Amino acid sequence: MMIKRTLLSAVFAVSAAAALAQSAARPTLLGTFNAWQTWSYTGSYNGNGQGKVCYIYAEPEEMQPSQLDHGRVSFSIASSPAQGVQMEANFVTGYALREQSSVTVDIGGRKFTMFTQGDSAWLLNREEETELLASMKAGSNMVVRAVSGRGNNTTYEYSLSGVTAAADKMSAECAG
Repeated sequence: MMIKRTLLSAVFAVSAAAALAQSAARPTLLGTFNAWQTWSYTGSYNGNGQGKVCYIYAEPEEMQPSQLDHGRVSFSIASSPAQGVQMEANFVTGYALREQSSVTVDIGGRKFTMFTQGDSAWLLNREEETELLASMKAGSNMVVRAVSGRGNNTTYEYSLSGVTAAADKMSAECAG
């Protein structure tokens, strides 16, 4: 089961990297740290210049409602100092999110709001990016709540086990 999950994580991470980078080279796995992985590649981040891009990546351990097809769901934080990107959080689902809705990230009662576009969400307040990562490092789990384009309330629970080691590896690899 663990091998299957790791293999699926690798496949999904490569897919997420392709979505993150329009003309990127193939991402390289830098390490797996419990529930989180660290990846890097050299290329463009969102079509904005060229440089080294590093990110941490995880998939939810639990998805609700269980009867829905959630598709590929992930949470990542990316950094590319050469392109002016520092700790950019991104939540991606396998379906369209409700237009003009928000996604809530809850870590031990500390809540962060993300805006949606298509199947993705980003922090509404970019100034909270460092605080989000600090909360993730201090927490044990993270709950993400979203509303699908069809109006379904969805909930995703992520383990934060390994996020500190994964983020430290990302920072070391993409030191600006």
